[in-house]
Amino acid sequence: MSDLSNDSIRARYETWLNDPVIDQATKDELRAIAGEEKELTDRFYRELEFGTGGLRGVMGAGTNRLNAYTVGKATQGLANWILDNGDERKLPSVVIAYDSRNHSAEFALDTALVLAGNGIKAYLFQELRPTPQLSFAVRDLGASGGIVITASHNPPEYNGYKVYGSDGCQLIPEDAEQVIASIAAINSFGAIKRASRGEAETEGLLVWLGEEEDRRYTETVVGESLNGKLLHGELGERFGIVFTPLHGSGNKPVRAALAGAGFRHVLVVEGQEHPDGYFSTVKSPNPEEREAFELAIALAKKEAAAIIIGTDPDADRMGAFVRDRQGEYVALTGNQSGALMVHYKLSLLKERGLLADNGVVIKTIVTSEMGADIARAFGVSVENTLTGFKYIGEKMTAYEKTAERSFLFGYEESYGYLTGTYARDKDAVVASLLICEAAAYYSMQGKTLLDVLQELYENHGYYLEGLESRTLKGFDGVQKISAIMEDWRFNPPAIMNGIRIKSVQDYGNSLDGLRPENVLKYELEDGSWFCLRPSGTEPKIKVYFGVKKESADASAAALQQLRQTVMSRVDGLT
Repeated sequence: MSDLSNDSIRARYETWLNDPVIDQATKDELRAIAGEEKELTDRFYRELEFGTGGLRGVMGAGTNRLNAYTVGKATQGLANWILDNGDERKLPSVVIAYDSRNHSAEFALDTALVLAGNGIKAYLFQELRPTPQLSFAVRDLGASGGIVITASHNPPEYNGYKVYGSDGCQLIPEDAEQVIASIAAINSFGAIKRASRGEAETEGLLVWLGEEEDRRYTETVVGESLNGKLLHGELGERFGIVFTPLHGSGNKPVRAALAGAGFRHVLVVEGQEHPDGYFSTVKSPNPEEREAFELAIALAKKEAAAIIIGTDPDADRMGAFVRDRQGEYVALTGNQSGALMVHYKLSLLKERGLLADNGVVIKTIVTSEMGADIARAFGVSVENTLTGFKYIGEKMTAYEKTAERSFLFGYEESYGYLTGTYARDKDAVVASLLICEAAAYYSMQGKTLLDVLQELYENHGYYLEGLESRTLKGFDGVQKISAIMEDWRFNPPAIMNGIRIKSVQDYGNSLDGLRPENVLKYELEDGSWFCLRPSGTEPKIKVYFGVKKESADASAAALQQLRQTVMSRVDGLT
C-alpha cells in the first residue's frame, strides 16, 4: 500500500464525482462528506486489497469500500485473468454464492452479469448458501472458479468478495497477486462489461442453482458421519441439540445434515433462525463469542439440551457449548473442539481398522499443539500451515494429486474445521454434524465432551490457549499495526517473565518451507509460546498465546501472566 497525499486523495474523490458511469445516489453520498477529511482519507487512501479472506471492507462509496463499482471492477479483473489463463477448448464457468449480509444478493447478481458480459458462464444460487457449499459446488460442477459474497462474522457494515480456484480452494497468494494486477490494470469503470439478466439467461450464461445441488452437498456431508446407524434410532430421537445460525446461511444446510445423520431432536433458536443482515439480536454474529449464544443458552436450559451449536453468517465457522453435570453450559474453544473431533475420528477409524498408514492432520501455526499430540499418538502425521484455511486446502489438493498423504482432518483455532475431501474450505455444516455425533456417541458411555476433554488433558497435558485482538481502524490504524510489528521484530525480548526466549520465528523469512508472511512467533524454554499477526481480513492485530502445564490451575496462571506481560508492551505502542 502506498501512502497518498491529501491532494491525491482529493483527486480520487473528484474523479468519482465526475465519472459518468457512477450513479447519482453514490455521488450524493460522496458530496455529503465533502468536508470530512478523515472520512475521505479512509474511503480513498487505497484500493481494497486481497487478504487471507479475499476482498473485504465496509460498504459505501469509495475505492476503499465495498460497492457496486469496486465489486464490478474486481469481477472484470477476475474475468480477464480467467480468460487469459483458461483452457480455450472449454467454456469457462464460475459458481457464485452469497450469505445474509445487506446487499449480498445484489452484489452476487451483478457479479454474475459481469462474468456473463465477458462470455463466462455463471452458476448462481437462488438464495443464500454457505461458503463451504460454494467450495463443494466448484468441484462438483467442474467450474473454473468460485466467488462468495460474504464478510464472515464481521460487523453488519462489512461485506466481502472471496475468490476460489478450480480446486474449490481460496486463491493462493501467487494467483491472488495476478488477479490483483489484472484488477489494477482496469483504468475506468467504463471498461466493465455487463450483460443484462435477460441476455445472460437466454444465452445460457446465467444458470440458477437450487435443490439438486443442495441434495448432492447434503448427501456428501452426511457421508462423513461415523455413526449413522447408531443415530437412526432411539439415540437420535432423544439426544437434544440447540442450534443457532445467527441470522446466517447455516439454517437449512445444518438442519438437513443433522436430520440426514439421524438426529431428530434439534431445536432452532427462533429469533435467530431467519436471515438478517443487521444481525439484530447480537453485537457480533461470531460463534467465538459467548454473547452471541445468549438466546441459545436460554433455550437449551429450558429444554435441557445436551449440546448447543452455532454457525456464523456464511456457515464456515462453528462454535459449541456443552452441558456439564450441574446443568450449566460450558463453551468449547476452537482448539478444544478441534482436539475432540480429531480424537473422535481417529479413535473410531483405528478401532475399525480403517486408519490410513499415511494419514495426515493439518493445522495452522497458531493452533494448539494438543490436537497434534493426539494425532501423533495414533501414528498420524501432522503438518502446519500459515493462518488461513486456503493453505490447508492447498496441501489437500497437493496430496490429492500425489497420494503421498491421506487427508483426515484440518482445522484452525478460529473455529474452522473440515473432515472429508469434498471441499477445500472450512465447513461449519460438517463440523456441526461431527461434534454432535461425538457428543451423542460418548453419551452412550455416560460421558460428556467435557469428560472426554479432561481425559485428553490427563493423557497429553493441560494445554491452554488465549487470543487478544486490538482493532485499529483506518489509515492511522494501519501505521500503528506496522509499528507494533517492527518493534517486536527488531527489538525481540530475551526473557519473558523470568523464562528465556528459546527461539524467534519470523515467518517473513519463509520458515519451514512456507510462504513469507508478516507473522512473529516466540517460543519460551518452558514450552509456552506467543505469536503476533496482523489480520488479513480485519483492521486488527492479533496476539496468540499457548501454554502447557501439569494441571489446569498451573496452565491458567501461566497463561494469564504471559498474556499480561506481552499485551502491556503491545498496548504501550498503540
